[in-house]
Amino acid sequence: MSAGIRKNLLVTGGAGFIGANFLCYFVPRHAHIRVINVDNLTYASDLSYLDEVKDAPNYIFEKADINDMAHMQQLFQRYDIDSVIHFAAESHVDNSISGPSVFLRTNVGGAFNLLECAREAWMEAPHRMKKGKEQACFYQISTDETYGTLGKEGFFTEESPYLPNSPYSASKASADLFVRSYHHTYGLPTLRSNCSNNYGPKQHQEKFIPTIIRTATANQSIPVYGTGTNVRDWLYVEDHCRAIETIFMKGQMGESYNIGGDQELDNLTLARTICSLLDNLRPRKEGSYQDLLTFVADRPGHDLRYAIDHTKLTSTLNWQPQEDLKSGLRKTVRWYLQQNQKK
Repeated sequence: MSAGIRKNLLVTGGAGFIGANFLCYFVPRHAHIRVINVDNLTYASDLSYLDEVKDAPNYIFEKADINDMAHMQQLFQRYDIDSVIHFAAESHVDNSISGPSVFLRTNVGGAFNLLECAREAWMEAPHRMKKGKEQACFYQISTDETYGTLGKEGFFTEESPYLPNSPYSASKASADLFVRSYHHTYGLPTLRSNCSNNYGPKQHQEKFIPTIIRTATANQSIPVYGTGTNVRDWLYVEDHCRAIETIFMKGQMGESYNIGGDQELDNLTLARTICSLLDNLRPRKEGSYQDLLTFVADRPGHDLRYAIDHTKLTSTLNWQPQEDLKSGLRKTVRWYLQQNQKK
């Protein structure tokens, strides 16, 4: 079964980085879909990022914790939810290393609660949908980190085995496997996507690119793990939002799709590139921002390289990334500089 018309979409974690960007993109483009944004407003959330859609007639915000099963059941009933896009997750690898228990609770337990709510609301019995819920969809947003690490060559595909190396990626892999099992065991209509590293406006300051910009503009040391040779494939957040929309509207139920940006770069080169942009956009009083680059102790179990092969998404659903790293980073740096001026 492929995607069809849906009326009441539950988006979890919509006040976070990717979720907020997605809602600001999706809500005005789909006025016929009522979007209910559920977010627990943790440290990584910011409702101000949703100012442009907060008054939209098809948008509703509910403060709620996906770990609260009873509350989730109430929301499914109150809004007659017929589709879910599940962003909500603890996502910072460093935090998962120092405090993994919350990652187990939220990323695995929270996803399980939502799957059970969907099964209860949409299904008469295994492989038999309730009347009116034939086009229902549970869409799990995941990460390329579930695949583990690559050497200097090769790419992750949808057939790559799951080999997570951090508590964060292990928790996301576990949730993904629950989603897969609910499709195969119960016939729950599900979609999954695994994306490469996102960047762009509205990202929390703990992440790598915002950290570079924040520390540089404060004239502080810019931390780079190890020798800076770890490689990531970078995906501009709006490209990711377009991919999610495409998969949600056209994806084949039970399938998973990889989403990549075709923009590989090692961390040191990325940091130097951002410093050069800052040198141009907001020159330092003395010297270059690159003078502030500082190598720090490497992250435990730091994966060497991630790279995504998104051929399946491109060939079957006709999606392509539109933003290259040069233009995307310039937009990103400009946004953070503007935010700094407002403070």
